[in-house]
Amino acid sequence: MKKTGKLIFIMLLTLIVAASLVACSKDNANNNTNDSSDKEITEGNQNGTSKDIVNVGVTDSLSSVNPLLQDGTEVVKYTTSLEFLPLMELNQNLEFVGQLAKEITTEDNKTFTIHLDENAVWSDGEPITSEDVVFTYLLWTSPEIGSVGMSMEKIVGTGDDGYAKQGATSIEGVVAVDENTVEITTKTEMALHSFTNIFGRYILTLPEHVLGDVPRADLLSYEWFNAPTVVSGPYFIKDVDLNHYVTLEANENFFLGAPKIKNLNIKVVTASQLLAGLRSGEIDLVQQTTGAILQEDYDSVRALEGITVYDGTPVTNQSIFFNTERVTDARIRQAILYGIDRQTILNDLMKGQGEVVEGFLASAGPFYDNVAPAAYDPDKAIELLNEAEADGWDKSTEYTFYVNSGDTTFVQIASFIAAKLGEIGLNIKINTVDIASLLSVAGTGEFDLLAVQYTYTPVDPYTDISWLLSKGGWTRYQNDEVDQALDLTQKLTDIDEVINQYRIITDITQQEVPMISAYIISAIGAVSDRLENALPDVYGTFINVHEWEIVK
Repeated sequence: MKKTGKLIFIMLLTLIVAASLVACSKDNANNNTNDSSDKEITEGNQNGTSKDIVNVGVTDSLSSVNPLLQDGTEVVKYTTSLEFLPLMELNQNLEFVGQLAKEITTEDNKTFTIHLDENAVWSDGEPITSEDVVFTYLLWTSPEIGSVGMSMEKIVGTGDDGYAKQGATSIEGVVAVDENTVEITTKTEMALHSFTNIFGRYILTLPEHVLGDVPRADLLSYEWFNAPTVVSGPYFIKDVDLNHYVTLEANENFFLGAPKIKNLNIKVVTASQLLAGLRSGEIDLVQQTTGAILQEDYDSVRALEGITVYDGTPVTNQSIFFNTERVTDARIRQAILYGIDRQTILNDLMKGQGEVVEGFLASAGPFYDNVAPAAYDPDKAIELLNEAEADGWDKSTEYTFYVNSGDTTFVQIASFIAAKLGEIGLNIKINTVDIASLLSVAGTGEFDLLAVQYTYTPVDPYTDISWLLSKGGWTRYQNDEVDQALDLTQKLTDIDEVINQYRIITDITQQEVPMISAYIISAIGAVSDRLENALPDVYGTFINVHEWEIVK
């Protein structure tokens, strides 16, 4: 999962997203009645192993394919980006590269200039202009749509809730300078990498000449998005079943070059079906953050003939969040931290595929500081629980721990964690739910602990941390010292000084424990040798999808 800034989950989720997420979501694929890893996995109108079709296997269902309903999950972000390009994207080297924009620049970290690619056109031949960008921001900040998120409250001309005025036809801080240039002004300083990550990667520009006359209140449920007639990206969606598949067809007028693969499918399967699908040829590619290959299948996948395996950059954090308004005593949270044997989990249950860190930052990121993780110490945990009990804590308290059913590896690990915590006197009840339900629970706060795989963008951890460690975030945790350090990460230019501010945040996270990093995942991706130019990685996999080619 991924997020953004106050990447407020639209509607109910307001972490990156919301109530309509639940409304438009279906059951997670991992709850399908078909759970056989050897059964054929074709769905809907897809044609399995047709030599002219490429199938991408994913293990979470989609909440929507409407770009205005980004829910922070990687599968929704990448699927919608195949139709509507972002301004910028991250490549495998964690570098921002142009998509609709050639570059984004700033001189003062408050006024950001977006330079659109002059060659960018919609699939109907109309040029993509600054007016389309301004129109898109009007939609995101429109109270009539009500899908505010993505840190819109940072832009001049919006309220603290991120909305512009009802019926606004312009925003003070979003200005079309000329046909190919947009200036966005923020209320306070933002580091360029944070601005580019939030507004460059997650806001997908929409065609004003097609959608401009549609009543804004109708756009969130607008059927057009299920099969749009005009796109900027390499593919059109032709058919969609959010629970099972998205069928895409090439945009022959894609301005970066017509895709060499005419038909592309996103296939939603269970994690246990990925190995069988790769073996049979029904799945051609699995990307690390959208398809969770089971740990126990790693060796078997590596041994498959005709399949190349890629180890992903270790950046995805298996995070455990506390609702600190329900688990109010920091000593209980600390006891849980000391009561989890993270190194054993990594070594034995994750086969060493990753690392143990403290807090949000993985070693692959530029802001990582080598903070020693808290060691497994059940005696210390018991001591903390005894202190809390002496002050009135009820040791019979049951803590509900929500876990994503789609992450079958962590479902097993959660049981191990609960058993270990039971040994020190904690009563942990695991509640396994699909990803849509999990995100809904996170947004409403009806949990004690909650675990999810969260990909904190290495070049911009500020975006997620500033939201998660806030009263409005999943943790319901706020700390003035953390806020000050986060603010400085956006103002300082010396990388060592920025690292020091993140060190402060990590130290406080270790002491106050609003979240725990169970481990950082070094997931594997896989691709069929019948595909050329396709390289699955945590970032950048789909940047060159129009250049993928089937070997004849």
